[in-house]
Amino acid sequence: MTKLLLVDDDAELSSMLEQILTKEGYQLTLAPDGEIGLQRALSGSFDLILLDVMLPGIDGFQLLQRLRQQARSTPVLMLTARGDDEDRVQGLELGADDYLPKPFNPRELVARVRALLRRTPNTSVRPEPLEFAGFHVDPLQNEVRCDEQVLELTPTEFDILRALVQGKGQVVSKDQLSVAALGRQLAPFDRSLDVHISNIRKKIDHNPERIQTVRGRGYRLLQLA
Repeated sequence: MTKLLLVDDDAELSSMLEQILTKEGYQLTLAPDGEIGLQRALSGSFDLILLDVMLPGIDGFQLLQRLRQQARSTPVLMLTARGDDEDRVQGLELGADDYLPKPFNPRELVARVRALLRRTPNTSVRPEPLEFAGFHVDPLQNEVRCDEQVLELTPTEFDILRALVQGKGQVVSKDQLSVAALGRQLAPFDRSLDVHISNIRKKIDHNPERIQTVRGRGYRLLQLA
């Protein structure tokens, strides 16, 4: 059974989500504050973490930062009541895979959860590794190497790079990348994809220009000499 961790101090919301997600076939573990959430995230084996931003003790940003510092690549969907775009960008920069502002439609939450979980590799199928511009993508192991160096990527970053490598130097539109990595088209003024691309570039800091922005169109990989 797919295991989810919900870190949220809103007992009423947590109870409602537990009922909804349990009916969808997920096993949900609850954590009422940041300290407990971090402890459970590090000690358990979860397929996805639903993480509120405003928590007693350590907040969602601090929890996420500590989680990524421990090289935990568990997908994280941030839940935030804050409307400030900068807060959402901060979560993405720290390694969140996606965010959902409160209040939200439960059906939208379930759709986001499914989109993030669909990346689980199917071991009955052995997809061929992909290579281009110094990148080696292994879809079965969910591993990417750049110039033989393994990159520590979040699941969303992995899917973005896989789509770019599949493009083999052709422009891949932002909508195509968003559907491939987030399971949805970008809404107007949504900066999610740009932040994820920026995070990937930082992880290939020896050659960040390898990912080229094609203004008004999308992104592509450059085959450097």
